[in-house]
Amino acid sequence: MSAYAEHGVSDRLTAMVAAGELRADPLQTAMALRFDALLEAIQAQRPARKTSALGWLFASRKPEKSAVPRGLYIHGGVGRGKTMLMDLFFALVPIKRKRRAHFHEFMADVHERIHQHRQKLKRGETKQADPVPPVAESLIAEARLLCFDEFSVTDIADAMILSRLFGELFARGCILVATSNVEPDNLYKDGLNRGLFLPFVDLLKKHVDIVALDSQTDYRLEKDEGLPVFRFPLGPDADEAMDRAWRRETAGLEVAPAAIGFRGRKIAVPAAAGRTARFTFADLCEKPHGAADYLAILKHYDTIFVDHIPFLGPDRRNETKRFINLVDTIYDQGARLFASAVAAPENLLVAKKGTEGFEFDRTVSRLIEIRSVEYAESHRQRIAEL
Repeated sequence: MSAYAEHGVSDRLTAMVAAGELRADPLQTAMALRFDALLEAIQAQRPARKTSALGWLFASRKPEKSAVPRGLYIHGGVGRGKTMLMDLFFALVPIKRKRRAHFHEFMADVHERIHQHRQKLKRGETKQADPVPPVAESLIAEARLLCFDEFSVTDIADAMILSRLFGELFARGCILVATSNVEPDNLYKDGLNRGLFLPFVDLLKKHVDIVALDSQTDYRLEKDEGLPVFRFPLGPDADEAMDRAWRRETAGLEVAPAAIGFRGRKIAVPAAAGRTARFTFADLCEKPHGAADYLAILKHYDTIFVDHIPFLGPDRRNETKRFINLVDTIYDQGARLFASAVAAPENLLVAKKGTEGFEFDRTVSRLIEIRSVEYAESHRQRIAEL
């Protein structure tokens, strides 16, 4: 990044195009200007914080509501450059209290904080019965700017708390930037008790600008798909290929079942060796696991084997949601995936309906990128730095 101009997202994007790293895309250029405007609005807030030696005495501890810049919610198809642009913005924004996270990872953190608060209440360490305000206070103390990659709501526990949580966060001056495959009105579509979630959509529209980024090119699909880490169709050949890969990845290590303690229960790991673990699709997606469970697994293992992924459709709706969350978490954590499946990624979903239909396009794109040479090299470098 240091080789690029420092003035704004537009400058960095222009430099990357000039260097031949990206193809010029007018929609990305327009979105970069949106990010530049937000950068300027955030920068304009900063001088007011300390204008003199006594500025701290008279300044408000919290920014005025009218002074808080509106955030951005960018939606569009997979591989259009949403995440890249948000990451350029995040690197440039002049705020120390900022956080960039996958949405599911953030919500796992929220639920853990709520759990900890309730434990304090149980022990008599606090009299605050409602955990949401203190959790929001702790979050805003750590990060005034929240950047979420792939904002999607599939969990009812998340859906029910979002309106109250972000009501508290926005009241405290939170700036939200998010990317998503779906526009806000389609979030948590067909979800259980969706009417209770809809106030969050109205709240979101009050505090962020909704912008579409719908370039016709999925740049991820241009990556090299030469690595044999996704085996299909199912059968003896795929099983043998997975076994060979497993033996190679675990060579010299003791293989044994394991268990991960998480929130008072155990997540079973059928086979593990070092930082590598092996599951079947049924182990991970036919049991009531959520994104937080997958994140807990990936804190222990950075190479995941998944055997026997079936066709997915309306008769496997819960399994499909879990598989989407699993792939999101693997990708966001930069982990490697070895998998065997009944068909190629783009042919796994047999009926494109509801929220899963929108989100599975992202899953396909990520499965393709996980197979790429660039992804494998990025994983190798990350492990080498640990």
